[in-house]
This record gives sequence, C-alpha cells and structure tokens, in this order.
Amino acid sequence: MTAAVRGIGLVVLIAVCLGAGGLGAIATTPEIDGWYRTLAKPAWNPPGSVFGPVWTTLYVLMAIAAWLVWKPAGFRAAARPLTLFGVQLALNVSWSWIFFGLHQPGWAFAEIVMLWLAIVATTSAFFRCSKLAGWLLVPYGAWVSFAVVLNFTIWRLNGP
Repeated sequence: MTAAVRGIGLVVLIAVCLGAGGLGAIATTPEIDGWYRTLAKPAWNPPGSVFGPVWTTLYVLMAIAAWLVWKPAGFRAAARPLTLFGVQLALNVSWSWIFFGLHQPGWAFAEIVMLWLAIVATTSAFFRCSKLAGWLLVPYGAWVSFAVVLNFTIWRLNGP
C-alpha cells in the first residue's frame, strides 16, 4: 500500500467518524434548547459547551485508531476489528436519535449499554492489532462510561 493510499485512508476515516458525529448532531442540536433543557439533570451534568469539543476530539482519535488497524494490510486483514468499529459507530449515531430525536432516555439507556459493550469489544480487538490503536479508544470508552451513568440518571430523574 502506497503512502498516498494510506494518507487517503486516514482522511476518509476522519471524514467517516466526523460524519457520524454530524448525523448524530442532526438529531441533537435542535433539542438542546428545547426538550433537553426541560429535563431534570444531575448537578454534575457537564455544560453544553463541553460536548462539541469532547466529541470532535474523540471522533478524530477513533479515526486514527481505525486507520492504525487498517493501514498495515487493509480491510480484509483487519475485517473483524474494523467491522466491530463500524458496529459501534452505528450504535453511537443511533443513541443520539433515540435519546434526542425520539425523546426516549429509557430506550437510549438500553442502547448506550450496547454501545459501551461494542466499544469494549472494539478496543480489545484493536489492542490485538495495535497497542496504540487500543489506547486511542480508551478516552472514548471512558467518556461513554460517563455517558452511561448520565443517561441512566437523566432517565430516572424524569420518570419512565
């Protein structure tokens, strides 16, 4: 694989991950000042200004991690870990649509637990391919762990 192909691969993966964030933002953004503002939230809920920079950073780290798994031999050689990556990315987007788009914190909690499990599986698979790729997913796993607790708390504070 040439350096140009590897470089294009990185650009494509960054675009895919940021695009996933954009798809989630379509459901999230209109609800921040509307429905989400009306929900009871714990005192430790981060300010809204934190989410954009955190997610942008995480999407870029995720893309670099996927690129590190992909670049040695392409998709065929890394099909399992990259498929897991795709699954968790789809679950990531789905959460925004369930929580914000459908106004369903309970269903979103069930979904984010599946997302967390997919992240654990992806991180484990990435570690087997590249230690650095695995470590690059650790902040994502940590943030989603926090999000699981936050989602659960918001769900419980606002009834069924």
